[in-house]
Amino acid sequence: MTVPQSPFSALMDITPRPPVVFADGQGSWLYDTTGRRYLDLVQGWAVTCLGHSPATIVKALTEQAGRLINCSPAYYNEPALRLAAGLTRASGLDQVFFANSGAEANEGAIKLARRWGETYRGGAYEIVTMENGFHGRTLATMSASGKPAWKTLFEPKVPGFVKVPLGDLDAVEAAITDRTAAVMLEPIQGEAGVIPAGDDYLRALRDLTERRGVLLILDEIQTGMGRTGRMFGFEHAGIRPDVMTLGKGLGGGVPLAALLARREVSCFQHGDQGGTFNGNPLMCAVGLAVLAEIAGAGFLERVEAAGARLRQGLETVAMRHGFGGVRGQGLLLALDLGRPAGPAIVEAALADGLLINAPRPDTLRLMPALTVSDDEIDEAMAMLDAVCAKLD
Repeated sequence: MTVPQSPFSALMDITPRPPVVFADGQGSWLYDTTGRRYLDLVQGWAVTCLGHSPATIVKALTEQAGRLINCSPAYYNEPALRLAAGLTRASGLDQVFFANSGAEANEGAIKLARRWGETYRGGAYEIVTMENGFHGRTLATMSASGKPAWKTLFEPKVPGFVKVPLGDLDAVEAAITDRTAAVMLEPIQGEAGVIPAGDDYLRALRDLTERRGVLLILDEIQTGMGRTGRMFGFEHAGIRPDVMTLGKGLGGGVPLAALLARREVSCFQHGDQGGTFNGNPLMCAVGLAVLAEIAGAGFLERVEAAGARLRQGLETVAMRHGFGGVRGQGLLLALDLGRPAGPAIVEAALADGLLINAPRPDTLRLMPALTVSDDEIDEAMAMLDAVCAKLD
């Protein structure tokens, strides 16, 4: 007897998913196969930074696809060279390695720090990372992450990561030894519930790493490319890292990430780093379109204004329903619920046509498109308020 197969059964079951299949998207809205629309404040976890299927990305993809899709990373291509130049100008760093995902970029940062430690710091290989940090799902980036649920997963882990509490400068200093090559962290811990490191802490950490002669690596996979109201999150603190990683918003929805570093730190030898699809012209053409939009006149100011409006809306919802405060910066915000109501709110919101995320049971995270309108923010907050009222 043949057992009926679910339409979802061919995909590996790696996360809980609602039985909704999306077919179309435009701006802040997604449409499922029945034609129902959803106001999307997740945007692929801050990936589709210009919204769904924006004209500028569609144009970049179609024009570049008609010219050159891939020519192997063994050769230069024009979009990769132009995007690398644009990112170095914007960041103040000197060189770029392109990758396909944030985890891959962070893996490259780990390798670069170890190569630098071997070359310039007597074989140092350890990296100090933060408790509750998140750097990806490869084996090395999971080892670097401080997510408690991963502590015993996929053992044995990659060794060489020393974890300290975020914000504890004394703990970082105590963890730095002759074996230390770098300190690595997110300016805002996204998966931990949107926990900012804080500008004062980042400035103190920059001073400490310079004084102790180790690298500062900033994982800006989620905070980079305009998400916080600046091109890069580190700009709020007035510092510059030695190494930075980008992903998510860099590709505006396509698989594109980057590892950036100061020239003095860029010490990979030939063969140390590579990747079949890395820096291909199709993805880099999209990255150029995204960078041009974010760097355009008034764009980041609009992100800051939209972030302030969203924050105000969340604070109003919090006051009405007895929730806690709002954390984050720009259009990366979290609402502290003060109780484990997150999954129920997310499920009820989905049923009402609103997409939000609960990275922890007591936290809602919102990462709308950087192009979200005031009307869409107001509509989302009204929908969230109504959902919470039904669950009170």
